[in-house]
Amino acid sequence: MSNKMIAVSACLAGFNCRYSGDNHELESIVRLVKEGKALPLCPEQLGGLPTPRDSAEITPKQTVLTAKGEDYTEAFVRGAHETLRLCKLFDCQTAILKAKSPSCGSGQIYDGTFSKTIIAGDGITARLLKENGITVMTENEFE
Repeated sequence: MSNKMIAVSACLAGFNCRYSGDNHELESIVRLVKEGKALPLCPEQLGGLPTPRDSAEITPKQTVLTAKGEDYTEAFVRGAHETLRLCKLFDCQTAILKAKSPSCGSGQIYDGTFSKTIIAGDGITARLLKENGITVMTENEFE
């Protein structure tokens, strides 16, 4: 990684922004934020979704739905574009995002059936960042 600012999923930096209202804090990510090397972002909050909120998964039709059938697609797309805008503003060329998330997952996501089945794929934000030349990795690849 370069000396440029790194975008990170805010939940990894200890922010209680996950759908369940908690976080997945990693001390290594918190340290990067405290040192001014990382920009914490939550695409789902940037897209206008509340915390806590119902969990969501990407369906085979590429819509983002909750288990109750509520369509979060528009908010996820809006959050992805806002995340990209901030990455460009802060010149982030790398992003460390939460694994398997329908926003942030990189390489693996849940299959949209709410059965905890993992499939190959990217979350909405991870895909948009990759399409715009930003290197995306999960916290597992970073650690």
